[in-house]
Amino acid sequence: MQIFGQLALATLLGALIGVERELARKTAGMRTFALVALGSALFTIISQIAFASFVGTSYDPSRIASQVVVGIGFIGAGSIIFSKSRVRGLTTAAGLWVSAAIGMAVAYRMYSIAIFATVVTIFILVFLWIIEQKILKRLGGFAANADEDDS
Repeated sequence: MQIFGQLALATLLGALIGVERELARKTAGMRTFALVALGSALFTIISQIAFASFVGTSYDPSRIASQVVVGIGFIGAGSIIFSKSRVRGLTTAAGLWVSAAIGMAVAYRMYSIAIFATVVTIFILVFLWIIEQKILKRLGGFAANADEDDS
């Protein structure tokens, strides 16, 4: 029963980050972030259970969790767009990467860390964006290019 709670918490935390991306009208939103957190938690839980079953063998299922990081890199790379000398989607890709880490933290029962990381991520996406916009506007003509990194 605890595993179901972990999967639900990972999904919720990922969705919370995705809400900000939805409000910012980015292509990866609530569902994408929720699925990334859920998937990474599920793969991590599977690797924990599999590792317990194979103790004493040369098989190392804990590698499954490390491959989540690699897999998320492919999803992140797919969300980054380069056109007309502008890079878009970088912040979304970074958010997906953090969402995967949060899902893994939940799977390892590091709930406080996962919740704290979610709050910090939302702070970065919302409040640092506001600060970034104000600084760019004060510097002059750069405000038009403020969305280059998908902030």
